[in-house]
Amino acid sequence: MWEKAFILSSSTSCLVPSNVFSKVQNRSRCLVSHPVNPPYYVKLVELVPHPETSAAVMDTTHALMTKVGQAPVCLKKEIDGFALNRVQAAIIAESWRLVQDGVISVKDIDLVMSEGLGMRYAFIGPMETMHLNAPEGLEDYMKRYGQGFMRVMNSFGPVPDFFSEGAKSIINEMCELIPSNREHLSARIERRDRLLRGLAKLKKDSDC
Repeated sequence: MWEKAFILSSSTSCLVPSNVFSKVQNRSRCLVSHPVNPPYYVKLVELVPHPETSAAVMDTTHALMTKVGQAPVCLKKEIDGFALNRVQAAIIAESWRLVQDGVISVKDIDLVMSEGLGMRYAFIGPMETMHLNAPEGLEDYMKRYGQGFMRVMNSFGPVPDFFSEGAKSIINEMCELIPSNREHLSARIERRDRLLRGLAKLKKDSDC
């Protein structure tokens, strides 16, 4: 009975289960449970199976995470970076390119997310956003805007080099806004946690 069996899980954020558990004999009970920083306010947990992980183990882990108040999502197979970090990497890459190409400042690209996309993404995801932004749902949205999105996506540049000489100007711009010493970073972390705490309460009270 799986409910009486051990489940072996790691909280790694990027190592795929087939590497983490390569020397484990019974890999059918192994999976990655990847929380989101800071996990004490952000409820999402990515459940990533090993190729041999039992469906019963995934179901049991999902139920356990739900019971303790987390918001688990199940990946159907392992992939480098999992889902959250791959989506985050795409946002980081384009944000970096826009600043690097002189299109927008560091301060303003952060406002694009915090006062724009982030406002609605705090409650609904990109798929539902598209579904709600056209009179007849997702298919209608793609008929209206799909070609435009494909044109924009085809204009994206290469993966940014985060270690180039040009990267230093972006880092300096960020540090002018928030100096990278412990005092300033700690204050911003405390602010982040306070705002996330308030948002988590709002989402809970709104039954989102």
